[in-house]
Amino acid sequence: MALRPFNAPGARLALRTKRRADRLTALAGESEVILDVSRLLSRAFHASPTGIDRVEYVYARELLERMPDRLAFAAVHPAGGYYGRLSGAAVRQFLAFTAAKWRNADAADLREGKSVIRHMFATRPRPVPRPTRPRIYLQVSPHHLDDHEQVGAILRAEGAKFVTLVHDVIPLSHPEYARPQGAAEHGRRVRTIDRYAAGIIGNSQATLDALAPHLTRGLTDRIVRVAHFGADAPDIFGASGEPLPERPYFVYISTIEPRKNHLLLLNVWRRLVETLGDAAPMLVLIGRRGWENENVVDILERGEILRGHVIEAGEVSDARMQALTAGARAMLMPSFVEGFGMPVVEALAAGVPVICSDISAHREVGGDAPDYLDPLDGPGWIGAINAYASEESPQRAAQMERIAEWRAPTWRGYFDIVTDLLDELQASFA
Repeated sequence: MALRPFNAPGARLALRTKRRADRLTALAGESEVILDVSRLLSRAFHASPTGIDRVEYVYARELLERMPDRLAFAAVHPAGGYYGRLSGAAVRQFLAFTAAKWRNADAADLREGKSVIRHMFATRPRPVPRPTRPRIYLQVSPHHLDDHEQVGAILRAEGAKFVTLVHDVIPLSHPEYARPQGAAEHGRRVRTIDRYAAGIIGNSQATLDALAPHLTRGLTDRIVRVAHFGADAPDIFGASGEPLPERPYFVYISTIEPRKNHLLLLNVWRRLVETLGDAAPMLVLIGRRGWENENVVDILERGEILRGHVIEAGEVSDARMQALTAGARAMLMPSFVEGFGMPVVEALAAGVPVICSDISAHREVGGDAPDYLDPLDGPGWIGAINAYASEESPQRAAQMERIAEWRAPTWRGYFDIVTDLLDELQASFA
């Protein structure tokens, strides 16, 4: 068989391909990590963050600290289309602005809106550079995951493997608690994850257990980790000194939506007021109104018996939320289903007792510390709230002792797990 000259075009191409592969393999331990911050950019005009907003923020801050030389930022434009790479310096400024805005949500005004626009323009896109090392595209929010073709195009443009964080699969496992199109939309997200994800981070084992049946390949053939969100992000929170209710009170931090079970608490409080009158404790609801809430909204707006006893605080600054939580007799969390239950962790970490529904996600993160109740056990919730409202409550004192033995998850521990996943995925490039 005749030998082709070494300098033939095909041989030169093969040599260049081999050299490029060797170069990428040699740099596999220093893979580039591209963090998608689409969610933060899309939420720039919102004064108060959701839990997913906070997580994406912490990812950006922590990875900047851990791997500044390997980290890049990218996003999908709020109007659609891949926005491309973002200026690292502009993203840092945007993160600082975002944290300041969250601390002072009550002071949001036109000037802040203009400032948001300035920061968003500062993060104008740059072309995707030619790869000099392997790439991992990391997305920690569900933003645009429902667009299978767009995610595929992004990964091809970047030449990257895909890692994603799954917060929950509630619209699929409990479609009755989702928006009318929520199950179909979430189904598209899960199909995207199933097709492209080389690595999956679950915020709890409960979330991964719920996700697995919806994946054609299950959780095998991928790198999977469970990592519980940390409860120590002090730069997000403001100082104390906020005005608080004068009577004993309880808090519930949650968007008002059906699965959060606000209706139970409103009926409980009606019974408490009917029984105790002005001696009843107060309930402070923190969070915006969601969807499918006609019954709850009717009670909040027209339930005269609850006036002065149930306070709908709505979206508040982090400073006020932290102060209200710290002064509460307990955090209430009667939700029917959760992926994680961040308010449970944050309350316990602040030394505030928690009374929550007896569901697997709460058990996983709360351990033995909280008091658990069936989310349909109205008399049980009335009894627990009455018991905790007393200054000399032995039940509350007992939980405080359990909290002293509980260990809060930390963001440092969380990102140790994330880094371990990224390292394992890097090794697969070799």
